[in-house]
Amino acid sequence: MKKLIINLAPTGIIPTKKMTAHVPITPEEIANDVFACRELGVSMVHLHARDEEGKPTYRKDIYARIIAKIREKCPDLIIVVSTSGRIYSEFAKRGEVLDLTGDEKPAMASLTLSSLNFVGSASVNSPDVIIKLAEKMREKEIKPELEVFDLGMVNYAQYLITKEILTPPYYFNILLGNIATAQARFTHLGLITSELPDNSYWAVGGIGNWQKKMTTIGVIAADGVRIGLEDQIWWDDARTIKATNVDLVKRINNLAHLLERPLASPQEAKIFLGLQ
Repeated sequence: MKKLIINLAPTGIIPTKKMTAHVPITPEEIANDVFACRELGVSMVHLHARDEEGKPTYRKDIYARIIAKIREKCPDLIIVVSTSGRIYSEFAKRGEVLDLTGDEKPAMASLTLSSLNFVGSASVNSPDVIIKLAEKMREKEIKPELEVFDLGMVNYAQYLITKEILTPPYYFNILLGNIATAQARFTHLGLITSELPDNSYWAVGGIGNWQKKMTTIGVIAADGVRIGLEDQIWWDDARTIKATNVDLVKRINNLAHLLERPLASPQEAKIFLGLQ
């Protein structure tokens, strides 16, 4: 049976300490959460940086501190940095983290393939910025983590492939359940995955209460799952218990064990994705 890639999204942009004390904000907190989750089978981590006030930031110096802390404890982990357009739309800011070098250089970076609306905000991803980010990732030998919220985003990935801006193997994060994009339904997931290009690996995640449902499907059918407080801060559907990243990953670990689905190590995931 193909081994499962667990992609941890520990922080994100939205969760604050007021919302949940468990969300890691500082480089030390993020690294500690990552280390604990690595012990449970995580092979990849999707990072967002926060500044000294706990607010989302694009600054590469803060990313460098986070990555350095993670490397101290988890030198083999696949590091993915965010180039999100949810707060900053300018290419110069979003692409700054791609200039990291040496031990702080990430192996991968997120690339959202179109603009989209969330409940109270928009993630603006204009075609020219998407292309510039993808080209910079290619120049820096950083593999895109292709973020897909809707079917049209797969079509845009196909367009970038025809332009030879993306090269295989491809890694897609399919995120379902957002209010204005594809929903957490079998039909939506099936249609999106049916359109993926050859030589693709795909992981699935869910927004809010849909996280548990979609990651369960992922353990059964996908190449990987995305899990973490970025997408869901609650442990239960009734929203009475705040989750931790360790809790959420442990649920995936237990489910994979129950279903006899082996977990990919960081080195195995690197081989799957063609990472140096």
